[in-house]
Amino acid sequence: MSRFAGLTPLLAPRSIAVLGASSDPTRIGGRPIAYMRAQKFAGGIYPVNPNRAEIQGLKAYPSVADLPETPDVAIVAVPAALAAPAVEDLAQRGVKAVVMFTAGFAEMDEAGAAAQAAMVAVARAHGMRILGPNSLGVFDARHAYYATFSASFDSGWPVPGRIGIASQSGAYGTHLYTLARNRGIGASLCVMTGNEGDVTVGECIGWLAENPDVDVIAVYAEGIREAPGLIAAFEAARAAKKPIVMQKVGRSELGGKAAKSHTASIAGDDAVTEAVMSEFGVFRARNSEEMLDIAHTATRKIYPVHNTLGVITVSGGAGVLISDTADSLGLAMPEMPAAAQARLRALVPFCGPRNPVDATAQVSNEVALVKTFMESMVVDGGYASVLGFFSMTASSHRWAAVREQLNLVRAANPDRLYVLSVIVQQDRRNDLEADGWVVHEDPTRAVVAIDAMGRFGAGFAAGASLPPPELAPVALPAATPSEAEAKRLLAAAGIVSAPEAACATVDQAVAAAVRFGFPVVLKILSPDILHKSEIGGVLLGMGDEAAVRSGFAVLLERARAAAPAARIEGVLVAKQLNGGVECILGIHRDPVFGPMAMFGLGGIFVEVLKDVVFRRCPFGADVAEAMILSIKGAPLLTGARGRPKADVQALAEMLSRLSAFAGAAGDRLQSIDLNPVFAMPEGQGAFAADAVIEVAEDA
Repeated sequence: MSRFAGLTPLLAPRSIAVLGASSDPTRIGGRPIAYMRAQKFAGGIYPVNPNRAEIQGLKAYPSVADLPETPDVAIVAVPAALAAPAVEDLAQRGVKAVVMFTAGFAEMDEAGAAAQAAMVAVARAHGMRILGPNSLGVFDARHAYYATFSASFDSGWPVPGRIGIASQSGAYGTHLYTLARNRGIGASLCVMTGNEGDVTVGECIGWLAENPDVDVIAVYAEGIREAPGLIAAFEAARAAKKPIVMQKVGRSELGGKAAKSHTASIAGDDAVTEAVMSEFGVFRARNSEEMLDIAHTATRKIYPVHNTLGVITVSGGAGVLISDTADSLGLAMPEMPAAAQARLRALVPFCGPRNPVDATAQVSNEVALVKTFMESMVVDGGYASVLGFFSMTASSHRWAAVREQLNLVRAANPDRLYVLSVIVQQDRRNDLEADGWVVHEDPTRAVVAIDAMGRFGAGFAAGASLPPPELAPVALPAATPSEAEAKRLLAAAGIVSAPEAACATVDQAVAAAVRFGFPVVLKILSPDILHKSEIGGVLLGMGDEAAVRSGFAVLLERARAAAPAARIEGVLVAKQLNGGVECILGIHRDPVFGPMAMFGLGGIFVEVLKDVVFRRCPFGADVAEAMILSIKGAPLLTGARGRPKADVQALAEMLSRLSAFAGAAGDRLQSIDLNPVFAMPEGQGAFAADAVIEVAEDA
């Protein structure tokens, strides 16, 4: 049985009870009955109301115990004080699922949260799932299942289609559905999780991924409470080659309070969730309009692995706009072959045949040219995706002939993604969609959707990554270690530091400096002073023995003045590295997803620009290298402007090993900062110059 099959009684029931059923079809307890009767739900509908013998033409039952059969799901639309007894009754009857409309629980206060937890515990003890509480419910128009009290159906029913919506917000979930319906987009199934006392949005995504009636999944999420279900859902969707487009809102920084960790101060829940989405090829939409554009385009189920865009246009200006958008997204628009350009120019001397191919308004006068130009783009240009900008031409009296020519090309080459940017009435738009085109009025929105299809294709085609390094379980110290101890722990995992020595006396420091060779770096050594530079606890460029002796004394004096209670273990002497690129590698324990690795360049890139990338731990060196090369500042590592190339391979190996260390260290590991790490010139390695490991103290 699949991981998510347990939601089937909830999301695809054969029979339904309604507790708090109302004879008034406009009330919360009346709308689901009215909707399902209007749309002819095939299963049993059993109103439960002790004060009515009949409700909306159906026999009503005084209690759950009196029902003629045990329904798959029960809708609970009773006051909060009656919700828990209702769940108890349903559990005793053997009902497998509840849609809980009732509010007044965790969204209110701590008492409400406790009542919600107790109610969910009863359900789980009997193997019953709860959607909500405080949920707007679920609907599946294909099966006339409307366990919802949304008023959106007063203005029309869903357009048949294969898009499934999962939303944490009920009001916004039905808002998305209504937007889709009004645009003629087929979103037939929508589930809204509410408080997520039990069923999570991740589980709903997983069930949609396994549902044969769903090809595309659209998600609205405010925050993720449970990681395993979401990750399993993303994995299931990727395995089924079902694209997920997700609108994730909320920018709170859960790590902001962990001031000891530089990494944690950057890693908010939004950045972490986006990293997990990226890991599984989930496309993050910037707004609802974009999400629906992409979801609708994805229903064609054409996801080019190596996406290229060819454009035919009747407007040179539109061609420039399209090209600018594609360039900003990194969507390739190769030129047409020279021979093909010459042939097109011979037919229409004033055309622009490069790509975009500006066929000009001449194609309206000589309709046969539409096929000639489009066919050359598809056959000669070989583009994976084709966008035709015809604007108002699609509303003209010549459009039927133009459409015929376009369809001849599409029918002969059906493996491409075909998109039109036209302004048409809905009936003509429906005809084009039935032909096999995706229609977008705005060309820039069309390009964004086309680019997303290529990103889905690349994600589906990605092979297995290299395994992370295998490490034995890491034994963390009882409390946050000093820098020297932190580096010893990391060294056991293969994470290399600059040559250094912990020195308790000034003579030991001088001896270490002579052994490493001048210049050296001196740093105060204390488990209680994690950010040494803030107290002047780091001295660079110590060029001789005298400098080391005086520097040793200065550091001790500064430490005693700034942190009189701190434990001082001495001074760390390290060889000063020159010629490398400063980077930062870090680990932050996210409260939902666990240890997350971070990579970025040092200095202004992390402090001001926050040019960093995150990834769930652990991972192999290939993933680490891809992370490193994904940041905007990556050219500084790969030889931009004549700089020597950095040892990216060594840097990737260090990042991978750090992720494995975090995975092996257990829940007490809170954060790691390696800052700076010097990526030396190619072939010369990468070395951590500073290391901070923060651990939760033993209870």
